[in-house]
Amino acid sequence: MTAPQLETPVLDDHLHLDPRHGRGMAAVEDFRNLGGTHLLVVNKPSWHLGVEPEEPDDFRAVFEETLEIVAEASELLPGRAWPVLGVHPGLISRLVDDRGFTPKEACELMCGGISVAAEYVADGDALALKSGRPHYEVTEAVWETSNEVTRHAFSLGAEHDCAVQLHTEASEDLRELAEWATECGLESHCVVKHYASGRLRGPTPSVMSERERLERAAERGDPFLMETDFVDDPDRPGAVLGPKTVPRRVRWLLEEGYEDAVRLAHVETPRRVYGIDTEATLDR
Repeated sequence: MTAPQLETPVLDDHLHLDPRHGRGMAAVEDFRNLGGTHLLVVNKPSWHLGVEPEEPDDFRAVFEETLEIVAEASELLPGRAWPVLGVHPGLISRLVDDRGFTPKEACELMCGGISVAAEYVADGDALALKSGRPHYEVTEAVWETSNEVTRHAFSLGAEHDCAVQLHTEASEDLRELAEWATECGLESHCVVKHYASGRLRGPTPSVMSERERLERAAERGDPFLMETDFVDDPDRPGAVLGPKTVPRRVRWLLEEGYEDAVRLAHVETPRRVYGIDTEATLDR
């Protein structure tokens, strides 16, 4: 059943789609039928797609598959989807702990993978980059290496005038990362903290669409985005949030009187961070 159309664009800022193993376009249809209009589709971690990279070009298979998924999703949406490409920071643990890479070797491979992702941005095929550092405890060498990879992503974001989505530890203060971005020439508001709470100092928060977090973000009035981090993994059906969540939470925010916050999250902040126009790309 299709819900009544919302009088606003509805963007999920961070989710994954996996037609090979997961729900794929059925998840996109669920999002659309509840009122969703736009998606930022982040490539799944390379190992989830059976890619164990030895060199940077090995990531191309992951990126190309993501572009195909995005094109298919765009056909189903009243708005469109955009790809966000990069290297999941958890890869460093697989490389160092499981495959015998040194932190330096892992850094070179991961930086190379993000450089390949940046080629797609330069060609106009991808919207933004993805990077970050582990959200779990690691050795000091791995931590420093991960920070080096993140700085590389910031430099590429500055070079190609694109945002960088970050996967990091849980925190409400990431001013240091925002400062690193600025030092690399990337404006701090173009750094997006994926899986954010309703409060964040430094980057732009992409807030997990739970009511408490969203209410906190709406009350603050600062720029924010909304996401589900839907993983589209049949082995983890209850993991994170489902594809219907963002449109449902937009309806709830409107019912609670947060019209300005909805416009901020789905029109103004996407324009400011990514340079996208969710109204002009909406076919009503």
